[in-house]
Amino acid sequence: MKWLGRRQSDNVEDRRGVSGGKVALGGGVIGIIILLLNVFGGETGQTVGNVLEQMQGGQPQTEAAAPLSKEDQEMGDFVRVILADNEDIWSKIFADNGMTYEKPKLVLFRGSVQTACGGASSASGPFYCPGDRKVYMDLAFFEELKTKFGAKGGDFAIAYVIAHEIGHHIQTLLGTSTKMRQEQEGKSEAEANKLSVALELQADFYAGVWTHYNKENLDVGDIEEALSAANAVGDDAIQSKMQGHIVPDSFTHGTSEQRMYWFKKGFDSGDIKQGTTFEEIR
Repeated sequence: MKWLGRRQSDNVEDRRGVSGGKVALGGGVIGIIILLLNVFGGETGQTVGNVLEQMQGGQPQTEAAAPLSKEDQEMGDFVRVILADNEDIWSKIFADNGMTYEKPKLVLFRGSVQTACGGASSASGPFYCPGDRKVYMDLAFFEELKTKFGAKGGDFAIAYVIAHEIGHHIQTLLGTSTKMRQEQEGKSEAEANKLSVALELQADFYAGVWTHYNKENLDVGDIEEALSAANAVGDDAIQSKMQGHIVPDSFTHGTSEQRMYWFKKGFDSGDIKQGTTFEEIR
């Protein structure tokens, strides 16, 4: 992606050089369990934080701060450019529809982080917390995405994930998330999960819409990187790899095919009104 020399957002909080609270749990059985609970796209770190507390026996451990390398600093600059792109494009889309876009913050961290939604580990993947309207990311997740789940990697895979999480922010601003949670009340687990899938796929759609309006900055292969990431984090792909079989009623994010389809639909159309996942997933 063409990003060097372009505007960087001031709305990034870089906590990577700050000592963490709870220890990072990114691998092994614990990491897999948390990853299955909340592969990127989750709207809250609260569930992840609760699981961590239970598994750690409520005993927080400290994590030493490490200085940022030149590569770390460059990745921070890249994230700032992607966030700036989202700010510019979504501000225009909202204005064109008679609304005002409220810019979220994006927090970069290492290992673990405390949020308004509770504590979270890097094993949870990137997530959006509606309680403080911030996106949280440990960039080490993207190496896991390549090595454990077979994604191609590349800078646009990171851009896609950021845009997906911004999609959750848009859902918060539009009231979609609140309405979805209200509709989940009284539903069976399977029916409630379908609503969660619709929310996640709509966020993928919004990521595609953002990409549609950012075409001039794309390099050859960027869309393939995004689709590869979407494919790798489908519920069916993760369950098949982690437990050897799939349980469709337990899906909360959508299949690989669905995630790629809705990203591509947003990219092809550029029309936020076509993100009708709730109508089509039921």
